[in-house]
Amino acid sequence: MADRKGYSRRTLGLCLEQGIGLVTLVPRTCAVRQALEAWGQQQSALPLLVEKPGRTKDEAPRRWHGHSVMRPVEVEYSDGRVAQEVVRFVVVHSSQLAQQQAQSSAVAQAQEAEAVADHVKHVQARWFACLPDAEAAIAAHEGRGQGRRGRRPRPWRYHTVRYRSVSATRHTRRARRGRPAKTDPLPTESGDRLEVEVEALVNPAEENGWTVLATTVCAEACGDAEILHAYQEQNTTVEPGFRWIKNPAAISPVWLEKPERIAALALLTVVGLLVYTVIQRQVRLHLLTHEQQLLGNKGETATPTAAVVFTLFSPVALVQIRKGGQTVYQMYGVQSYHLLICDALGLSYAWYEAPMAHKNSKRTHTP
Repeated sequence: MADRKGYSRRTLGLCLEQGIGLVTLVPRTCAVRQALEAWGQQQSALPLLVEKPGRTKDEAPRRWHGHSVMRPVEVEYSDGRVAQEVVRFVVVHSSQLAQQQAQSSAVAQAQEAEAVADHVKHVQARWFACLPDAEAAIAAHEGRGQGRRGRRPRPWRYHTVRYRSVSATRHTRRARRGRPAKTDPLPTESGDRLEVEVEALVNPAEENGWTVLATTVCAEACGDAEILHAYQEQNTTVEPGFRWIKNPAAISPVWLEKPERIAALALLTVVGLLVYTVIQRQVRLHLLTHEQQLLGNKGETATPTAAVVFTLFSPVALVQIRKGGQTVYQMYGVQSYHLLICDALGLSYAWYEAPMAHKNSKRTHTP
């Protein structure tokens, strides 16, 4: 069983207790992942697990290197008992992911640099009448305000911003009206300003492209390459279904208080995702077997998604016409590719044939 976001103490304990083979991604916030990524960066070379050609002719081959590591972590069993168990982790470095993260970091750093420049301009333009006011402003910018609890906020991810107060003077308006004498000095006042030092953080290339997978499958039963393949395969089967379910049009917000109703909704959702996936699988298999294609979002395709299949049927409608006591039905919008989808799913054409016209007899009322 592969899942992208199934890492937790209870999930690991349940899989170990029931003998379920789990392959899941370890979140970045977990200390065990940070430690394993640091361990992987210290290795001179990791074994090659998977190699695929580039998506284009000019793109370099995509390679995944990795190795298994055993680490003790906390797991929670069904009875609530928490224990330390040795779990297998697969530390993987992806060349494709490293390139994507380097590009996204460069773009994000450039965007943040513009925001930092605006912030510096705003901060340095402020004037403070005394040093305590300036120090209070520094504390607010650094997230050290009074009454603040929890972790210190980090507004800047790719830059380090430091503040310091400096004494300064500025010109003010004259207290009296009228033209001043030429010998009168310009009125000034003393106060404090803030100076800001900005330093761009360098993102080392060796920190990009790392992934840590946790699994309850032993190395003798499944190698590192098979673990990685199981995790990558779920991106083409499970994840698209959950991406579709996040659409606000798919499931409207509901409020359920009883656990039985929550479980019922979860069951219906899972059944719906299964049907959704089976439709997509059967249509793709039929098109591949018969070497045919359907109209997709960007031209014809042999691998349409279930959403594309549903969209193709949106123009189909049953038109009902009443004239002179007679009702006539006419099916509108049926094309040849609709019948092709019916063949792929084993549906009868009768679903999209107009019913025969019939006369409506006079209504009779029962007492």
